[in-house]
Amino acid sequence: MKKDVVYSLAGLYRDEFRVTGYRFGKGEKSCCIIGSLRGDEIQQLYMCGQLVKILAHLEKKGDFAFDREILVIPSLNNFSSNISKRFWCLDNTDINRMFPGNPDGETTERIAAGVFKEICQYKYGVQFASFYIPGVFVPHVRMMKTCKENTSLANLFGLPYVLLRTPNAADKTTLNYNWQFSGTAAFSVYTNSTEMLDTVSAEQGVSAVLRFLSRMGIIKYKCHGGYMGTILDEDDMMNIKSSAAGIYRELHSAGDEVCRGDVLAEIIHPYEGTVEGEITAPADGIIFFSHKKPLITENALAFKMIKRLHK
Repeated sequence: MKKDVVYSLAGLYRDEFRVTGYRFGKGEKSCCIIGSLRGDEIQQLYMCGQLVKILAHLEKKGDFAFDREILVIPSLNNFSSNISKRFWCLDNTDINRMFPGNPDGETTERIAAGVFKEICQYKYGVQFASFYIPGVFVPHVRMMKTCKENTSLANLFGLPYVLLRTPNAADKTTLNYNWQFSGTAAFSVYTNSTEMLDTVSAEQGVSAVLRFLSRMGIIKYKCHGGYMGTILDEDDMMNIKSSAAGIYRELHSAGDEVCRGDVLAEIIHPYEGTVEGEITAPADGIIFFSHKKPLITENALAFKMIKRLHK
């Protein structure tokens, strides 16, 4: 294992900002794994740390393929993590909306450009990602539809679902989208948590990456086969929104099978304690995403659901 600084930025009043990477093996730049791009992505940071520990052990055992290199970057935003802030601590910008970056631009644009220059050299790219809305997903691999995506490769992670997303204008400045356009086969791995640790789904995410690296012949690692993932298009999912604002009381969560008419959550009046609204399932299906914050606004996304096609 070799620890080095992938990118650094001089600080005006404090220590230098550094993006630290851990390199394993040597030779062809095979796979780059990215953890926390946002300061509150603690689950993603934790998973990268677990990967660093396991890969260091495998390298010592000689279980790396000849002429293969893996780069793991646990965090691109440790300054914000230190003060429990989601976006860049100085100007509240999102690094994952700055790619491919600009070496002469604002701070987060320079960070994105400096890191991207290094990581776009890798054949495969994996990002432990979080959603822009707080909530819980069924663990899955996500890819942007760029005409360069490869669902067969995504299925090698062995997670239950492979999700394809049609990029909008904002998505075109994300890491996943720009990685694909630079020639890297890019995958975003989603688990059940962001700010808090969920060790069960974290282990599932780490195992998925190790399974992929093993199946691509980069490392030798024995693990169970995982799932034959179901390919989903995000455009085919049902978005279920809140009918009122108030305290959110969840009755069903991600992964639950529900029937049409089931009450998925209740919206409680914060002063009077009465039920101001109910969120019900519009069809039979499986909950893919569920809101997790204690408060919700009217018309906010509460659930994403996979509609059951066959009974």
